[in-house]
Amino acid sequence: MLWFNDVKNLGVIETEDGQLPVHGDDFLPGQAPVGRCKGLAVSFTVVGDEPERKAVGVCVVPEVVGNRARHRRRGMS
Repeated sequence: MLWFNDVKNLGVIETEDGQLPVHGDDFLPGQAPVGRCKGLAVSFTVVGDEPERKAVGVCVVPEVVGNRARHRRRGMS
């Protein structure tokens, strides 16, 4: 996700092939980002032909937490 403005209900997704516009209604229910979202990983489907391409069915990809973040060392007594 490059940016999303929840007031305008509009955003842009950065892809390897360029940028795609995304409307708030094109997010799956409860998936529209709130606040800062630059760099947020999303999955989506591209519909339309140039220059009318857009992202639909957009949902946030959950972050994977590595083992190091989950395990904490216990203090020595």
